[in-house]
Amino acid sequence: MDSMDRSILKCLSENSRQSATEISQTVHLSVAAVIERIRKLERNGIIRQYTVVADQHKIGNDVTALMEVSLEHPKYYDEFTKVMHDNPSIVACDYLTGDYDFMLKIQTKSSETLEQLHRIIKSIKGVSNTKTYFVLKEIKCGTTAMAEAQ
Repeated sequence: MDSMDRSILKCLSENSRQSATEISQTVHLSVAAVIERIRKLERNGIIRQYTVVADQHKIGNDVTALMEVSLEHPKYYDEFTKVMHDNPSIVACDYLTGDYDFMLKIQTKSSETLEQLHRIIKSIKGVSNTKTYFVLKEIKCGTTAMAEAQ
């Protein structure tokens, strides 16, 4: 992956619906070359999917929370991660080092639905501790971190 691929990825991460023509004008490369590079990025698994970033408040999710979760033992990992994967209110689940094992990002309708989800999580076999933070305001939302060119 070279600097031109990084430039194309930057364009797509800002707006994945940009046409190859628009990208070619930004990166100063022919449309055919942009298309070929995008296809190569897809084939190599660098671009895994195209997605939508929705305004959570406009679709009815007025509460965003972060939840740290600890498991009693690593043997509960598979069961826990399956429940996380299957719950649409849990939009991110990261496995961590440190005092807690997981950090969850939750987007849900209300504090009541967050409480219901909290009860579900606490009832999963192996969950020993949780700590929840309400997000007051999202300052930055990114979908792709770009490695610096060397």
